[in-house]
Amino acid sequence: MAGVLNGVHSYAVQVVWEGNRGTGTSSYRDYGREHTVSAAGKPDIAASADRTFHGNADRWNPEEFLLTALSECHMLSYLHAAVRAGVTVVAYTDAATGTMVQTSDGGGHFTEARLRPQVTVADPAQVELAQSLHAEAARQCFIASSVNFPVLHEPHTSVANTSAVNVE
Repeated sequence: MAGVLNGVHSYAVQVVWEGNRGTGTSSYRDYGREHTVSAAGKPDIAASADRTFHGNADRWNPEEFLLTALSECHMLSYLHAAVRAGVTVVAYTDAATGTMVQTSDGGGHFTEARLRPQVTVADPAQVELAQSLHAEAARQCFIASSVNFPVLHEPHTSVANTSAVNVE
């Protein structure tokens, strides 16, 4: 559930652990990492830890959620920037990756995320402008502005019904 009051946005989700196999957390290998993420009026999401951390590989994990949030936020910020600049985007995909390192104390942190947006525009004359809008989108993305590691961008812009044009 989301709400806005005086420019402050609030969100609410519920996370319910489903991993009690009968003995709770009696030992590291005795419990499951499965859980469900839910929010009012939305489909539930089956989640777990990463397989490396004894999670269920068939479910989404927090690291994937973080990378997804960065990718989605950039896309939504980019589409908004495109509208404001008069650029007609007809397709957008991203093959995002992230790198996380574990620390000797058992914790860890992301060291970077890399977004690879593939944008298709309708007008060949707008390729350079479309490519330049990624910088604005990066500045406007709420999620990227909230993390303490670099979010790198490797955008590629092409024109609908023509061969790809890569502008860097």
